[in-house]
Amino acid sequence: MTPLTPLEPWIAARIGQPGRPLDRQLLHRFQRDRLRRTVQLVRSRAPYYRRRLAGLPPGTATWEEFTSYPFTTAADLAAHGRRMLCVGQDEISRVVTADPLGFLDTSGTTGPPKRLWFTAADLELTIDFFRVGMSTFTGPGDRVLILLPAERPGGVGDLLAAALRRLGAEPVRHGVVDDLDATVDVLHRNRVDVAVGIPVQVLALARRDPTARLRAVLLSTDHVPTALARTVEDAWGCTVYNHYGMTETGLGGGVECRARRGYHLREADLLVEIVDPATAAPVPDGVTAEIVISTLTRTGMPLLRYRTGDLGRFLPGPCPCGTTLRTLERVTRRVAGVHTTAAGAPLALADLDEAVFARPGVVDVTATLIRTRAGDRLDVTVHTVPARPAAAPGRSGGPSPDATAPGAAEPSPQALRQTLREALQTIPALAGDPATAPHLRIRVRPGTAAPAPAKRRMKVVDSDA
Repeated sequence: MTPLTPLEPWIAARIGQPGRPLDRQLLHRFQRDRLRRTVQLVRSRAPYYRRRLAGLPPGTATWEEFTSYPFTTAADLAAHGRRMLCVGQDEISRVVTADPLGFLDTSGTTGPPKRLWFTAADLELTIDFFRVGMSTFTGPGDRVLILLPAERPGGVGDLLAAALRRLGAEPVRHGVVDDLDATVDVLHRNRVDVAVGIPVQVLALARRDPTARLRAVLLSTDHVPTALARTVEDAWGCTVYNHYGMTETGLGGGVECRARRGYHLREADLLVEIVDPATAAPVPDGVTAEIVISTLTRTGMPLLRYRTGDLGRFLPGPCPCGTTLRTLERVTRRVAGVHTTAAGAPLALADLDEAVFARPGVVDVTATLIRTRAGDRLDVTVHTVPARPAAAPGRSGGPSPDATAPGAAEPSPQALRQTLREALQTIPALAGDPATAPHLRIRVRPGTAAPAPAKRRMKVVDSDA
């Protein structure tokens, strides 16, 4: 039987029902009350929302009234973020720019970057969520390798380290990976039980040294292809979990339970809607559309109806863990990340991921869709990393039967390129009539460098050629 997610009793206690099964109706009542307080807060203290909501219903009598409120967008955050503050600067403990990794947005937009402000109370809520979420697969005494930025106070890695100490675990603060072999040495030297990191960087570590033995891995900051997670599990003999969150959700948003069919959300802190990105109308459970979030307990910079740009859906039916909480399916696509080929077929980087990451040695893939007068061309660059010849022995004394043996022969770039072409041409958008399907150009880049930690996107270029 799948254990109940630890988020359920935590949320039950948060809404005043400690030690009792979570009552969905009481949770809805709590959310409505906190939403009412948040609306009152932003109307009285945030100049941006005071102007934006002027003349609109209070948004607390009915759900329909609240959904008449305008959306908040990433462009609003960039242009008016400071005017969304509900406290003075002296009450702000942390300002985060663009995303939890501290890198500026590379989506191609221009203008000022997004900044979000957090009070100490806001950060405390995130620490508590991290503590409870990590307890799904982490216990007292576990050594947890943090492969996220952990240098700055109040950064995502620093908050995670604080949460782990409260859990009785031992955080190993490392930061993002910039040297694969050095990080592999840290992993072995500290006899790590659990690792938390960026999907392609963790994959590169598993490719570089498949002899490590971990119990669990949590992947965060970017979407996680199924093929990538399976490769890490096979190499390290571990269980891979997914986390969903962004700076706008307070760095933490939701985490998978032992059933691993999707995220359970911190529903006492976040109200999540799924809306049609074209019409803004709400959609029923089971329908994929845009994820929209409203914060319920944030004091520094609350957000109302923030369009995340992510595509997702609530899964109908109960989770095998038995929770009353809803389950958000794993997020793999963004609204702006689904492109249409000249033949009218949708194509996203996630489509390529499942075909590419299952191939030997692959640790990252980038793609550019180039539109020309003669038709589309898809340039795909695949980065590979070999297993190091003298990998340290795993905790069990050797690699798992499913892992690639250190020093084993890797496919040549030419052979891998052909295999990749065959795999990519099974994708519907690339498998059509050769006269209209995008022309594939594939490059293979072997090396031992760690993949970049920035979010991965497919580029689109309009060419006159």
